Amino acid sequence: MITPRQDDSPEPKSLVDTIQQEILQRICFLDYRAGDQLKEAELAAEFGVSRTPVRDAISRISHLGLVETRNGVGTVVVSLSAAQIRHVYEMRLELASLIGILSPRTVTQADRDAGARLLADAQTLWGDFDARRYVEVNHQLHGLIASLIGNNALQSFWWQTYYQAASTWYKVAKQLGPDVAQALVAELEDITTALDLGDVAAIGFIQRTHIGYGYRRIETQLLSPEQG
Repeated sequence: MITPRQDDSPEPKSLVDTIQQEILQRICFLDYRAGDQLKEAELAAEFGVSRTPVRDAISRISHLGLVETRNGVGTVVVSLSAAQIRHVYEMRLELASLIGILSPRTVTQADRDAGARLLADAQTLWGDFDARRYVEVNHQLHGLIASLIGNNALQSFWWQTYYQAASTWYKVAKQLGPDVAQALVAELEDITTALDLGDVAAIGFIQRTHIGYGYRRIETQLLSPEQG
């Protein structure tokens, strides 16, 4: 539990980040579904903090379009429309090609080791699939790639569009099962090769390719009935 504060004074940035990440994870895993209400008082009690950092965290999430405030109801979780999801993926495709161009960080042995562990996890998933674990591995992969981005603005947009897209992955994973794990293995095989070569530009193009593949699965499984 986060250490409680005794007043409602401004909280450290890291505290707001922690709460924001936890709420976002719950949205991504559909622990919070569209229409669910986010109650500041209950969340503050759960995290052992004042309502200020909870309010700040929810405010940040609202900018992603994942929650909204409704009169007489409060703050509720919302789903992105088909058009909004398409726009997010259009942006992700463009951002991916910039990963190796805008101040990329040098690949380290720790990065190579992390990629190898993720590949092993993905291979395990392929044989023994779990949708929640699939999203967790995706999240760790995203964190590894984001850490290679040296440009702070690009990194911020990369995380933003990731969270806007993540809950759709969980829905697709539950529908397609091991097929998405097989695709993740293929992606990580390419990425680990690029990491071994220290080629961040190649990682960007690999991401662009697999984001495109993923979006086509989302279109087929989730978006085709809805015209956005």
